[in-house]
Amino acid sequence: MTLNGALSNALSGLNASARATINVSSNIANALTDGYGRRELTVESRIAGSHGGVAITGTLRHVDPVILADRRLADAELGNASDLASFAARMETGIGLPGEAGSVSQVIADFDSALVTAASRPDSEERLGAVARSAEALVNTINTISDGISSAREDADAKIGQMVDQLNTSLNRVVDLNKKISSAIHKGQDTSSFLDARQKAVDEISEMIPVHTVARERGAIAIYSTGGAILLEGTAIEVGFATTGKIEPQMTLAGGHLSGLTLNGRAVDTSADSGALRGGRLGAQLQIRDETAPAMQATLDGLARDLAERFGPGSADSTITAGSAGMFTDWGSPFDPSFETGFASRMELNSSLAQDGGSLWKWRAGIGATTPGVVGDSGLLNGLKQALSTNTLPSSSALPSVLSTPDALAAGLLSQMSSLRLGADDTLAYASSAQNTLKELERGQGVDTDYELQKLMEFENSYAANARVIQTVDEMLQAILNI
Repeated sequence: MTLNGALSNALSGLNASARATINVSSNIANALTDGYGRRELTVESRIAGSHGGVAITGTLRHVDPVILADRRLADAELGNASDLASFAARMETGIGLPGEAGSVSQVIADFDSALVTAASRPDSEERLGAVARSAEALVNTINTISDGISSAREDADAKIGQMVDQLNTSLNRVVDLNKKISSAIHKGQDTSSFLDARQKAVDEISEMIPVHTVARERGAIAIYSTGGAILLEGTAIEVGFATTGKIEPQMTLAGGHLSGLTLNGRAVDTSADSGALRGGRLGAQLQIRDETAPAMQATLDGLARDLAERFGPGSADSTITAGSAGMFTDWGSPFDPSFETGFASRMELNSSLAQDGGSLWKWRAGIGATTPGVVGDSGLLNGLKQALSTNTLPSSSALPSVLSTPDALAAGLLSQMSSLRLGADDTLAYASSAQNTLKELERGQGVDTDYELQKLMEFENSYAANARVIQTVDEMLQAILNI
């Protein structure tokens, strides 16, 4: 080997050690950075010519694609369960637990108690006033829960809009990074930083929609939802959605009042069972807005209808004529079964029975009575109490066809939300455990600072050895020149 060959070999070794040191320093600096893939320089023996040495072939980015794909699916499942559990807990709090002040069950019990107390002294204005206040509290509680359901749907609608904007942005970012990665590969440049950025962008997408990625030519990827929708294949799909703002109980996706999702202008199924974009946080918000919250609203409307019919025409109050308003009205008008949807939000106590502006003696004499009647007559109050505790078959199709009292219907409403919350909590616990396990496995593929420091010492020694070779060659050349 000539001195020139020895010098060439040493210089190639210096270059490889320096490049490897850069990777180590980057690894250590990003040890806690999410989405960062550990870099490792790849080299091979240089065989071109006769000098030998070392050739840098590229930079290897360490990522396990199987663990990464599983972790992304766990992210989507966790986001979906978390949003559903939060909604169910919010609604469960609004309904309240039995015996809890302000809960539906408690205000029904308070109304029942007030009727019993008033029946013992039907001449007492104070006790009749207590009946009026308890009835108003019952109405207000039902109104408040209904408003809470509409508010939850509005929040879900707004979140869908935000996620769609973020989804489109992330998809376009992946398209741009695909191009940069392909260009870098063509030029023989390192693509690791671009791959980190693309992994982070896909991670953002996978939290909203569970996705699979498919490798394409020159380092590019395609993205498909697990529901079968093409999100990115060369170019990104445009996901369309229009936020609604104010949502009333009767407004539905099927009725055309609310916006669905479109892919490049074509409407897609958004149901929780068969939707192309089901799962993930986006699917959870669609399910809340279009399925879960409306189902709860229907149950609440059924309860409100049951109360209106128990104390309407044909009830214990014989003074209420057919077609006239009973104890509970639809914004002052008689309840109409054809307008059941949203009745819980419009339900009002008949103004003639109100604490303020009404005639309290009508609790004793009847809504249609024109005179106070006998002050000691407790017949109607006892009849109202009996009506409240009698098992009847609900007229609403949203309620089970079994004999029930209002209190039992309220318990069913709470059970409906509790079942959803418990199911979501179970899924959440499983998804959280799975995600944590997969993240730990993913971190195991990441940066180990102890290992990196060990490699740094090796590169330091290699650099020093190659530098010593260069120094020796220089001394030999100087010796020749001094002859």
